[in-house]
Amino acid sequence: MDGLVTNIALIAGVGGGGVGSRTLVLTGVAGLVAGAISMGLGEYTSVRSQNEQVSAEVAKERRELERNPEAEAQELADSWVSRGLPRDLADQVAHALRANPREALRVHVQEEMGVDAEDHPSPWTAAILSFVFFSVGAVVPLLPYLFGLSNLWVALGVGGFGLFLAGALVARFTKRRWWTSGARQLILGGLAAAATYGIGTLIGVSAA
Repeated sequence: MDGLVTNIALIAGVGGGGVGSRTLVLTGVAGLVAGAISMGLGEYTSVRSQNEQVSAEVAKERRELERNPEAEAQELADSWVSRGLPRDLADQVAHALRANPREALRVHVQEEMGVDAEDHPSPWTAAILSFVFFSVGAVVPLLPYLFGLSNLWVALGVGGFGLFLAGALVARFTKRRWWTSGARQLILGGLAAAATYGIGTLIGVSAA
């Protein structure tokens, strides 16, 4: 979605300024490469920072369990009681966990932070997937030019079809009507393209 919307809007804006097809293709390719690199680096940094934050919190929780296991067990039992578990059962389970420090840490982190202490997403996987999928989306509106056509409206039409198709595919996971999801994405991407096209037309090549 990001690649599609970004490059459709970019091509619309540059095309609205009246540039030639070679300049437009160069702009689209530059937008593809720059956007894909930016998405990859951003995703890598985001996931790695999140993992580091979780690791720091897990280490803190581990120290607390080592220093004051009784209070930590009581805190865990209290949280279960607040959600409806009988006090006797909550105390029994919380204190039984003390016999298994690794499992106790996992449960405490899960209950208090909502994360799995042993399951961290890979920042490299996130970065590579973001780079690849952004590139796939961004190349769609460039396809007419790559096949020898030089009409801006054909490129925008292909990009619009890509937006609709991507939205329809998302409906498989959201359980929405495919045409509703597709139309929504087409409208949102179309608004972005219309805005940049209008700006490009107002500025124009001569002003630039």
